[in-house]
Amino acid sequence: MRFPAILLPLSFFVASVARPADWPQWRGPDRNGCVPAGVAVPTTLPTEPKVAWHVKIGDGLASPVVASGRVFYLDNQQGRETLHALDVANANEFWHDDIGETFSDEQSPPGPRCTPMVDSDRVYAQSCRGELRCVSAADGHLLWRTDYVADFGAVVMGENGNSQGASRHGYSASPVIDGAALFALVGGKDGAGVVAFEKYTGRVLWKSQNDEPAYAAPVVANIGGVKQLVAFTVNGAVGLALKDGGLLWRVPLKTSSGRHVTTPVVVDDMVLVGSHEIGLVGIKVSRNGDGWQAVQAWRSRESAVNFSSPVAVGDYYYGLGPNKNLFCTEIKTGRQAWSKEGYINGGAERSHASFIVMGENILTLTDGGELVFFAAKPEAFKEIGQAQVCGRTWCNPAYADGKLYLRDGRELMCVNLMP
Repeated sequence: MRFPAILLPLSFFVASVARPADWPQWRGPDRNGCVPAGVAVPTTLPTEPKVAWHVKIGDGLASPVVASGRVFYLDNQQGRETLHALDVANANEFWHDDIGETFSDEQSPPGPRCTPMVDSDRVYAQSCRGELRCVSAADGHLLWRTDYVADFGAVVMGENGNSQGASRHGYSASPVIDGAALFALVGGKDGAGVVAFEKYTGRVLWKSQNDEPAYAAPVVANIGGVKQLVAFTVNGAVGLALKDGGLLWRVPLKTSSGRHVTTPVVVDDMVLVGSHEIGLVGIKVSRNGDGWQAVQAWRSRESAVNFSSPVAVGDYYYGLGPNKNLFCTEIKTGRQAWSKEGYINGGAERSHASFIVMGENILTLTDGGELVFFAAKPEAFKEIGQAQVCGRTWCNPAYADGKLYLRDGRELMCVNLMP
């Protein structure tokens, strides 16, 4: 059911496409946490950033996204996961849409955990219980839907028995689009570990592997001259052919509860994944005749990441480590270049920070709601500025047109970072 608050002509979005300055999906336009080159970014951080607007919202861990003058976000409204579309200028709501019953466990309050995605005139939203919906960005009306449980035999058990990955804590890995295909970590029966859907109709293009879905969002990357889907599942890291889902390579990585959360980072022929149990792992992927070879090049316990997705700048990787420390690690060797503590105040097991690369610097939002701006340099940690902007949060912000869109446990807000 949809609930339009302001009716607009459908043609409003028909010809629209995401602008370079938009943040239309998880971790930004290129799904790597980097503001694209040519987009204006701040070089300093105001000590008291100006809040352009803020609105009260329901519970949820799904990050907001921004496209074509609108902010899209998910929250819990009276026990239902709800997708909203707001005006970026003043937070006026255009419409909201119910996408399913909320999921709950002991990790956080009930609410959605998967970041929505905007592609041209459509919005894609995936619920914790495995409902994937494609709706019109103009007015929220349903275009197509699929249910991973009903249509593919997936199981959502919650915190029962030895359930792992999405079965235990719900679907949180945002699907990714390339061309006319949408790729989602589904699970279920008959090789539906990863499913490619036609993004316009929801028609299944292919199914591949028997992997159980974890929480890490898949990415599309070019490795060895071949564009491919890279996923970090309960079973490990895999590379799949975009055309038919054929397995190109696999590195098994198993943990006790399949708590694989960090989005894969791909730099040249290196794929980086990690969790609090296995540490940070560098995987070297290369062509081997007509096939592929993937080997674990290194593993770092001191740079182990938990559920915070790091970023790469040049040959170095920046993230949040096991001792509540910001760190910089060399991608080729796994050698830690520097480590800096003192910005995360909560317990190490539940600590979180999000990262956005802004030119030569990195903006971090800590789980305590503090912005930390520092230089993306491997020589040493250099803080440029810091500012308190919100309450406790585990959500990645979106950056567009000099503004940061973020949420904490109570509000969604727009913060101006530019002079």
